[in-house]
Amino acid sequence: MLVHAHPDDEATGTGATMARYSAEGATVSLVTCTSGELGEVIDDDLAHLRDNPGALGEYRRGEIERALIELGDIRQHWLGGPGRFHDSGMAGEDSNNAEGAFATADPAEVTRAMVAVLRAERPQVAVTYDQNGGYGHPDHIAAHKALMGALGPAADPDYEPDLGEAWDVPKVYWTAMPRSLLKRAVEEGLLSEDAVAAFEPSTVPDEDLTTQIDGREFHANKLAALRTYRSQVNIDDDGFFAKMVNDPEFGREHYVLVKGDRGPGEGPFDWETDLFSGLG
Repeated sequence: MLVHAHPDDEATGTGATMARYSAEGATVSLVTCTSGELGEVIDDDLAHLRDNPGALGEYRRGEIERALIELGDIRQHWLGGPGRFHDSGMAGEDSNNAEGAFATADPAEVTRAMVAVLRAERPQVAVTYDQNGGYGHPDHIAAHKALMGALGPAADPDYEPDLGEAWDVPKVYWTAMPRSLLKRAVEEGLLSEDAVAAFEPSTVPDEDLTTQIDGREFHANKLAALRTYRSQVNIDDDGFFAKMVNDPEFGREHYVLVKGDRGPGEGPFDWETDLFSGLG
């Protein structure tokens, strides 16, 4: 089960992983915490959605439906129901504290909503962002807190028994960007040396990673999913993001294990190659 903040986050960060495990017959579920109502609309054909959070949220809910078809048989949940928690906007914006914003939602309500999904799905593996939300977005940080804060209550039979039988998730991972990716981006001319300082805090030293999922076979699925998000991304222009995602290496996705037993690994850093490794 993967927990992401907005539509398109799942494809960008974990799309190849989702497609791989779906193709292998695993049950893959996704919790999306907001509809991304405050995302920047980049396609001029969708200009009518700019400055219209309600309409944009509805449109992005349609985009994610089409995206998940490209990734396989994915069971998707809106945390608390569609539209319950709203996009909080970028860090420092007034919208962070607006009514309904996910970043400042009642923690007890968020926990209850997440426990309901955890107990319904009963995942062997759960995935979300690190404590900084990957790059500091308030909703990514809130998604991290939502999952991590619900793990204990979900496993406690005395917590809200009406939500279902208690479930203790065996393995939990945080998504991660390897530090070596920055070096390679500079070497290939995708990123300037001056830009490295801005990106580096959002990366993890390779030796601190625990897991690499090789989803290059499903890179095309990941690209197809991203192409459904016309409101948010353009992977066919000449920008850094487009160049990065079109590289087949974008099919490799990386994680840090934070709960559970690490399985056997490979390579110089002994990385796991399977999120289910060691579960028996």
